Amino acid sequence: MALMDFIKKQFIDILQWTEDGDGTLAWRFPMAEMEIQNGASLTVRDSQMALFVNEGTVADVFGPGMVKLTTQTLPVLTYLKNWDKLFESPFKSDVYFFSTRTQLDQKWGTPNPITIRDKEFGIVRLRAFGIYSYHLTDPKVFYQKISGTRDIYTREELEGQLRNTMVAGLTDLFGESGVAFIDMAANQDEFGKAMLAKAAPMFAEYGLALDSLVVQNVSLPEELQKILDQKIGMNMIGDMQRYTQYQVANSIPDAAKNEGGMAAMGVGLGAGVGFGQVMGQAMGAALQPTAPAPAAAPMSADEVVATLEKLHGLVEKGILSQAEFDAKKAELLKKLS
Repeated sequence: MALMDFIKKQFIDILQWTEDGDGTLAWRFPMAEMEIQNGASLTVRDSQMALFVNEGTVADVFGPGMVKLTTQTLPVLTYLKNWDKLFESPFKSDVYFFSTRTQLDQKWGTPNPITIRDKEFGIVRLRAFGIYSYHLTDPKVFYQKISGTRDIYTREELEGQLRNTMVAGLTDLFGESGVAFIDMAANQDEFGKAMLAKAAPMFAEYGLALDSLVVQNVSLPEELQKILDQKIGMNMIGDMQRYTQYQVANSIPDAAKNEGGMAAMGVGLGAGVGFGQVMGQAMGAALQPTAPAPAAAPMSADEVVATLEKLHGLVEKGILSQAEFDAKKAELLKKLS
């Protein structure tokens, strides 16, 4: 009885892999000195593939399902070992299982800023990061190029290679596209699709399929971001001038209704270095008629305010009507330079 138990232990009649946890991409079935029984059962579960290797040469590949191992179901191995079709003896072969499950929420990013040539800013350094997912599709290629004869090959061991592959693709993508950094940052979804198309062939070289790639952020280093903020602020100055013109034009009637209001407004208009001239030019641009008009002597904002204050006093005394005051006010505003 003890002899029979010893003999049974030398042969394997069931080959299968029950994954203990996440992160294992390749697992070698522990053969030791045992042999596979002819007619043994091979069970490959969903999201798995199995690969037979004979003395370093890749043989048969199996997808999900249960297979009885014979010369009919192992044609490549049968050829490599020169078996007869009626061969029924136990045999030796290395068997590797591979996980084809999608590896989700994998992080990618630039550990250091990468240098690119931007058509608006010239030479700049930028950072980018996001997430991606992939799965194993070709166990033969993965075995030959990545996992080899390792007993276990994990996702974490591959992470650095995949991340660096995508960063390299990111650098090439910027160089080939010629799209400005501003446009890239504003269209991260399209940027992610372009990166996916760029990196997918690189993943295929390892027997992998890149399923998704998301760009979560594209940014400049802090010192360059400050320069960009200043440029945006300068581009907004034109809109601020138009807003100021509107505010001043609306405030004049209210100031004219209050005694001392026009004088106070004059002080406000004159405050700051050159503010009166800037405001006068803004008002002149806003109120200038479309048709050509005869050239008029320029007046400063302080002079216009002083004149309007005097005219308002005449209105209060009944010397001028409100309509006459409004006409004269419009005429004076045209003289602002």
